Amino acid sequence: MSAPSRLPAHSPSCMGCGPENASGLQLEVYRDEDRVFADHSFTEKHSGGPGLAHGGAISAACDDIMGFTLWIAGTPAVTRTLTVKYRRPVPLHVPVRLTAWIDEDADHTLHIGASGTVEGETYFSATSEFVKVDLTHF
Repeated sequence: MSAPSRLPAHSPSCMGCGPENASGLQLEVYRDEDRVFADHSFTEKHSGGPGLAHGGAISAACDDIMGFTLWIAGTPAVTRTLTVKYRRPVPLHVPVRLTAWIDEDADHTLHIGASGTVEGETYFSATSEFVKVDLTHF
């Protein structure tokens, strides 16, 4: 078993992981065998209710972390569907472990799962379908 390796941002300006996007989440994502993960604390720039992370910011974090599973699949793909199940409010300034994995790798699609945990307790989970595309798509 090797140590987790840091993955590069999708682009410098990516809303989820771009280090140059001051309004973004600036996730730092790592690969650990067949999973990817990031530790992230939501701040006031992504707040919803008082002291809580906005559901849209949580959804964006899920979409972005799921996109990093493409390093595992070895193929480019884009999000077709994303469903987030919010189980409990996510407080600001609390470290959340975002984790994503591939549930199924079919001919033209990937089914991907993700979770957000705080001290081992699941605060939200997500499922998505990504469609495999050619690099010329971008």
